[in-house]
Amino acid sequence: MPTRYDKEFKQNIINLYKQGESAAQLAREYGIGYSTVHKWIQGQAKTQSGKSPDEIKAMEKRLASLSEENEILKKPGLPCAEVANIFDYIHQESHHHQVTKMCRILGVSRAQYYRYRSPKPSKRQAEDVDLKQRILRIFAEFKQRYGVMKIHHELNLELQPLQRRCSPRRISRLMKELDIHSVTVNKWKAASASKTKVEQRPNLLKQDFSTTGLNQKWTADMTYIQTKRNGWCYLSTIMDLHSRRIIGYSFSKKMDTDLGLKTLESAVKNRTITGDPIIHTDLGSQYTSDDYNQRLTELHIRHSYSRKGCPYDNAPMESFHASLKKECVYPVPVFEDYETAAAVLFEYVHAFYNRKRIHSSLGYQTPLQFEIATLTSQMAA
Repeated sequence: MPTRYDKEFKQNIINLYKQGESAAQLAREYGIGYSTVHKWIQGQAKTQSGKSPDEIKAMEKRLASLSEENEILKKPGLPCAEVANIFDYIHQESHHHQVTKMCRILGVSRAQYYRYRSPKPSKRQAEDVDLKQRILRIFAEFKQRYGVMKIHHELNLELQPLQRRCSPRRISRLMKELDIHSVTVNKWKAASASKTKVEQRPNLLKQDFSTTGLNQKWTADMTYIQTKRNGWCYLSTIMDLHSRRIIGYSFSKKMDTDLGLKTLESAVKNRTITGDPIIHTDLGSQYTSDDYNQRLTELHIRHSYSRKGCPYDNAPMESFHASLKKECVYPVPVFEDYETAAAVLFEYVHAFYNRKRIHSSLGYQTPLQFEIATLTSQMAA
């Protein structure tokens, strides 16, 4: 069925456009039709007052910059060309455009370009220069979140059409020479279950996270996000254990039952629920409330709970939160305010984690790629 988007999702896309992202880039990054993104932006513009002279001037400046970018990128196949071919193109066009601007637009290093224009190094050195540029681009594309093995996977996909390969050992050496390394995720150690007596609630999952298809087992949780102006804010998510995709998402200044319900509704909006799926949560009051469980009953979803003080019962969510904190939250000392945090988290979950971040457990596929492969296999069966 057609994908439906809520107001919060649309507004986040519009905000990203206002911050400088192009409509085409947003459509590609978030898997939305270009015409849909354009319609949202046009609809927003119709409801707002006219632009000020400064805004018009800024828009004209951006339009001129975009026109120049289009002129630079007009050569067919250029963005996918060998780095050396890109450098040759920059040299040919250097009397029309600034070298610095062309390097930025084409995603190459200005220093590497000038080194390329000097006497050629040995074949091995030339290969290293090319590989370093590719590694830096991959490293930047995935926002410094990929280490040796994931860069190895992405790089060799890129080199495959060229009948070339690069070993993890060589990538490790080149990354050391470039002085870059991924944000590491500390392994968390789960404590044993608490001996404190609490109300008994069913643990249907019992740490069995295996699945044979989508929408069989979900897991949900909330985590704290600190901001300067608004204090603690709260991210609530739901993951499908089959694909590790985040299917429910909501961010709020309050941690309450409404936050859990809003996340649940965002998950069921675009999922076809059959049978009696399980959703696993902790024993937080947001999940044990009558309203939350009443809604689960209406949706024919069975509720499974972790034991008190035993995070291993919800290990996939603990792992997701660890990755999110290390890759997205901790690199920033503290978010300025709720709106800033919301924009960064939205990008991480929807554009990066679901669509770009490969998982070794999924055969080095992204959650979205794995879901598409699963659905394709089911249709062919």
